[in-house]
Amino acid sequence: KDISHDDIESFLSYLYELGFSASSQARILSGIKKFYKYVIQEKLVSENPTELISSPNLGRHLPDVLSYEEISAMIDSIDLSHPLGHRNKAIIEVLYGCGLRVSELITLKISNIYINDEFIRVFGKGNKERLVPISKSILKTIELYVKGERLHQPINSKHTDTLFINRRGNSLSRQMIFLIIKELADKAGIKKNIGPHTLRHSFATHLLEGGADLRAVQQMLGHASINTTEIY
Repeated sequence: KDISHDDIESFLSYLYELGFSASSQARILSGIKKFYKYVIQEKLVSENPTELISSPNLGRHLPDVLSYEEISAMIDSIDLSHPLGHRNKAIIEVLYGCGLRVSELITLKISNIYINDEFIRVFGKGNKERLVPISKSILKTIELYVKGERLHQPINSKHTDTLFINRRGNSLSRQMIFLIIKELADKAGIKKNIGPHTLRHSFATHLLEGGADLRAVQQMLGHASINTTEIY
């Protein structure tokens, strides 16, 4: 029940590190998918963490990485006059600009955003805490959302401190984040098979391409092992 989409992604990355071929990774993933299909039918779990994961293609275990231009195109495709436009823009900018896992994004608290110090407190796998830098421009986008759209929404008492909420005032689901990203990618004319994790991969790739220290990137991503970060 505790296994998440991110856990499956990390496991596939681990198989790649061990030298498993693309076909072997695909067979293993297929077995996991069938197992979850069974436990869903038996009502042992309510969510399928493998649902949005594609089989490895030509040995690649990670989703396609987006270019700066493609990410900009996604952001530019957002209609800011829409009731949830600023929220969706903030979602994309935080996922990419801070390299968060989708689980970390949907549980991000307003009280864990430190505007003056320009960092956010994130709770990752195993509830491990880390501090991630956040730019002034992203903070500005968040401010426009919090003091605009969010201010006029009904908010469930359990989620008064949750940053991103849906129309009913509850926290967003993983599926909703996936759908938002797919819709924006389609609007931007991006044909790659992408999801929330693609923005995290793009964050890491662009940092390293820009000369960032591998250890620093590891800390920002919240990887327990440097070996996971070395994939990039």
